[in-house]
Amino acid sequence: MHKSIRIYDYDSSAGHIQLNDPYYYVILLKYVKSISINVVEYKTVDFTVLFLTPYQLLNVKLLPNSIVKVLQFHADFYCIEYHKKEVACNGVLFNNIFERPLIDTTAQFFEETHILLEQVEKIQQSVASFDLSIMKAYLQLILALCNREMLVHRQEYIHTSNNSLSDLRNLINENFIQQRSIQFYADYYNMNVNSFSKRVKQEYGKSPLVLIQERLILEAKKLLHLTYKSIKEIAVTLAFEDVFYFSRFFKKHVGVSPKKFREEVGIAGIAEKSID
Repeated sequence: MHKSIRIYDYDSSAGHIQLNDPYYYVILLKYVKSISINVVEYKTVDFTVLFLTPYQLLNVKLLPNSIVKVLQFHADFYCIEYHKKEVACNGVLFNNIFERPLIDTTAQFFEETHILLEQVEKIQQSVASFDLSIMKAYLQLILALCNREMLVHRQEYIHTSNNSLSDLRNLINENFIQQRSIQFYADYYNMNVNSFSKRVKQEYGKSPLVLIQERLILEAKKLLHLTYKSIKEIAVTLAFEDVFYFSRFFKKHVGVSPKKFREEVGIAGIAEKSID
């Protein structure tokens, strides 16, 4: 079994799942009690597929009849930035702080994806047939199918949503480095901070402060993984007062230091290329 990709079932008798490590995850969940990612609670349905990036904190409470199938892979095995034109999952399945990192799906999609994961599991368990290129092809197919399913759900949401803050994503993306005060964003919408915060929480499931902080962390992770900039240079790029404050901020929200994150996740092979 290759250490950078692994398929396995999670024993529901454990009662819960807790993950926070340097891997990407695609996890199929059937009949679970609750899900939280980075301490944000998400409502559950019978069939769910969720997606984690390195060092996101996952907590799932299981039921006796829960079914959990886990696909775990390292960026060294499959770099989503490098393959983003083929699968386009970066910013849809992964690294999207403005939308739910999971799909509330159907029994049919769940079972079809479960079958694909079982095929990969059979390959990884057979020394004779183990082939990294085949494993990557299966992984790419699974990500592409999940990506399509996520986009379908996104379109359904857009048609039924009455989101009056739909441009908040662009506003934060354009200003998160220099503007970290909720007041700045509330002023943009001519709202007081309390009303604005309640509206954001209602429409995005997170407070505006959490969205701003998550956007900072996402950028920090990108710079650590996709560039050779020093941690001090990254702190300056993100307008932190000093490298020590940046390191404390990063560790508080990620669970490991920037140095540890870079060591565990690695610097991508495309680091010298553009990261747009």
